[in-house]
Amino acid sequence: MACYLAKGKADTLRGVNPEELARAILGAISEFCATAGKDFGPLPEHLPLELPLERPKNREHGDYATSIALQLAKVAGRNPRELARTFAPLINALPGVAKVEIAGPGFLNITLAQGAQGAIVREVLLQGARYGYGDALAGLTINLEFISANPTGPLHLGHTRWAAVGDSIARVLIAAGARVTREFYINDRGTQMELFAASLHAAAHGLPTPENGYHGGYINELAQLIVANNPSIVDLSGEDAIAAFKEAGYNWQLQEQRDVLDKFGTHFDVWYSEKSLHDSGAVSSLAQRLEDKGHIFHADGAVWLRTTDFGDDKDRVLVKADGELTYFTSDTAYYLDKRSRGFNLCIYLLGADHHGYVGRLKALVACAGDDPEKNIEVLIGQMVKIFENGEEIKLSKRAGTIITLEELVEKVGVDAARYTLSRYPTDTPLTLDVDLLKKHSNDNPVYYVQYAHARISALLRNAKDLGVSLEVADFEEELLIHERENELAGAIAQFPQVVLTAAHVRGPHKVARYLEEIAGLYHRFYNDCRVLPMGEEKPAALHSSRALLCSATMQVIANGLDLLGVSAPERM
Repeated sequence: MACYLAKGKADTLRGVNPEELARAILGAISEFCATAGKDFGPLPEHLPLELPLERPKNREHGDYATSIALQLAKVAGRNPRELARTFAPLINALPGVAKVEIAGPGFLNITLAQGAQGAIVREVLLQGARYGYGDALAGLTINLEFISANPTGPLHLGHTRWAAVGDSIARVLIAAGARVTREFYINDRGTQMELFAASLHAAAHGLPTPENGYHGGYINELAQLIVANNPSIVDLSGEDAIAAFKEAGYNWQLQEQRDVLDKFGTHFDVWYSEKSLHDSGAVSSLAQRLEDKGHIFHADGAVWLRTTDFGDDKDRVLVKADGELTYFTSDTAYYLDKRSRGFNLCIYLLGADHHGYVGRLKALVACAGDDPEKNIEVLIGQMVKIFENGEEIKLSKRAGTIITLEELVEKVGVDAARYTLSRYPTDTPLTLDVDLLKKHSNDNPVYYVQYAHARISALLRNAKDLGVSLEVADFEEELLIHERENELAGAIAQFPQVVLTAAHVRGPHKVARYLEEIAGLYHRFYNDCRVLPMGEEKPAALHSSRALLCSATMQVIANGLDLLGVSAPERM
C-alpha cells in the first residue's frame, strides 16, 4: 500500500505512523540538499511534494520502503544506488528507525526500532471514531447521484448494489475531506407514469392490466391501499381517475422506496424530481443557453447539440422535429442544474446497460463550457446475480420481475448485503450466495470481520474484570516488541491511507479487503501473544499495553465497518 504525504519535517516520530515517517524522511532529505549546495545541483528545487512510501508484502524487506532515490536520480544526474547510499544514513538517523538497507536498483528498505510501531495505538485511541479521517479532498464539493429510478415499483437488485456502494463511496469521500451530497433522481416524467396510473386504476376495478402496463402483486397491493385510504377514488372516471391514481400511486410508491432505503442504511440528502426540472423551465430554455456557446445546430427540423466536437460518436438531438424534448435534453439540463447548485464534481453511478452514456455525458459537459476530466465522473456497475440452494433466483414474488432490495435484505440481512455488495469493484459482475452469507463461519467475509470486533469486545470486558488497565496513559509502546504485535500495529497505521485510496479510486472494496486483513492479523496476534493474566498472575504493564493494542484494533474495525454502513457488534 503506497503512502503519499506532503513535504515537511517531523521533529520526532511517535512510531509507525506512516504520515510522520514520510514527512520526516522528506524533511531530512530537504534539509540535507539545502546545505549540500551546488554538489547536488538543482535537486533541492525538484524534491517531490509527496513521498512514495510502501509497506512491503515480505516483512524481511523491512517495515516500509521508498523509491525516492530512483525518483530523483535523473534530476540529480546520479546513479540511483549512489543517491540511495547518500539518503540511507539520513533516514537511519531519524528517531524510531532501526536500520535502512539499499535493495535492487535503489530502493530504500526501512526497519523501525522494536516497539516503535506500537505508538500508533495511542493515536488511534485518542482519535477514536475519527481515526482514518483526513482533509486531502478538502475544498471538493461533490454531487453523488447513485440511484435513478421510476417511482412505479420496488427497487430492484441493480438499485441495491448502488444503494450500498454509492452510500459507501459517499462515506469514504467525506472521510477524506470532501463535501458530498447524496442525490436520488426520480424519473417521474413520461409515459411510464401514465401506464403506472392506468395499471393501478385497472387493478382497483378488477380489470385486465393495460397493454405495456405494470404487473406484479405489488400493483394489486398498492391499488387496494389507495382505495382504502380514499374510497371515493373509484367513483372518478376518465382523465380525472388516471390523474388521481397517478398522484396517489406516486406518493405511496416513492415513500416505500424511501422507507426501504432507510432500513438499508442509505439516506439521501436530495430527492430530485425530473418533472420539477421540466416544470421549472430549465429544460425548455436549454437550447438557447447552449446556442449562445455555439454548439447548437438545426437539421431536419430538429435542434441538435454538436457533441461530436468533443468525442461523442454522434451528435445528439435536443428537440425533435415534432417539438418533443429528448431524454438527453433532460440529462443536459440536470447537469447544468447541479453545477448551478455549486457542485464542482458531479459523479454518476449508472447500470451496466448505460455504457453508451459515458461519452455523451462527457461531451455535454464540454459543450457547457466545463472540463469533462474534472467536473464529471461516470461509474458503471455490472450486474448482480443471486444464488440460493445452488440455483439462481431471477424473479421477485412480489414484483414479478428481478428480485428486489427488500427481498435480498429479508434473505441475508442488511449487514451481509451491504458488506458483500461493497466488497467487490463495481466494474465486475457479482454473484451473491445466500447460503454462504447466512453462515456463521470464517468462510463468510462479513461474519469474519464482525466476529473479530465482537471477540475483541469480549476480551476487553474480561480485561476490565481482571483489573487490566485500559487507560491510554498506561500504554507503553516499548513493550510491544513481538513480531505479531508489530505486524498488527503496522497494519493499523495503514488505515488512513486505505481510506484515502478508497476515496481516490471510488472503491469502498479497498476498505472491506483491508478489514479482512486486519481481522486475520488480529487472530494471529491473539494466538501468539497472551493478552490477559492467567491464574493468580497479577495484571502487568504488558497486559495493559497488549489490551490497548486490541482496543485500537477494534476501533479501526469499527471505523472501517462504519464506512461501509455495516454494524460493529460487541456480541455475536
